[in-house]
Amino acid sequence: MDTFRLLVVDDHPHAREAIRDILAEHEEFIIIGEAKNGKEAIQFAQEWLPDLILMDIKMPVMDGLEATKVIKRQFPAVKIVMMTVSDDITDLFDALKKGAQGYLLKNIQSDEWIEYLRAFALDEVPMSKEIAFRILNEFPQKKATQETPLSVRELEVLQLVAKGMSNRDISTHLYISEHTVKSHLKNILGKLHLENRVQLTSYAYEQGLMN
Repeated sequence: MDTFRLLVVDDHPHAREAIRDILAEHEEFIIIGEAKNGKEAIQFAQEWLPDLILMDIKMPVMDGLEATKVIKRQFPAVKIVMMTVSDDITDLFDALKKGAQGYLLKNIQSDEWIEYLRAFALDEVPMSKEIAFRILNEFPQKKATQETPLSVRELEVLQLVAKGMSNRDISTHLYISEHTVKSHLKNILGKLHLENRVQLTSYAYEQGLMN
């Protein structure tokens, strides 16, 4: 079983305790530290390099948005999931543009937390339809600006990712296995020098690659 080293960042002690309780029964998630603001999160990441950071958005000293930007610039391989009590799409969209790969609402059920984090750790979390819609509005449809380095199949996968489809949905739509979808995504990210689905979606619309 793969294990994932987590840093929990939240200025409220009770919130950090609740997260510990949620993850305590699941051995694949190992909490290696906690921080109460973005500045402490950066310092911890520099010293311990966690696999995954659960980052609150609103915090004193330094908020989660700025901390995410700094950490992703220094350690692009570290995965960051934003945590919020609100589904305010503006904050979430800003966080994703700064490098975060996903987000969790604090008020969802604990079993949903675990299901999401497992999928997230395995790079299987689709981008939400709301985020895809925001990106569509930010980058109005235009004609392709340059030739793409992607194959025809990779381009198909990219377009479906940009529409907010999960790996499972893509595999069903294209009649290929989920393993093949993951392989295509890895190749696409490598060819385009991008890190996550949000960046892929932005690229697809910016380059006019959507049908």
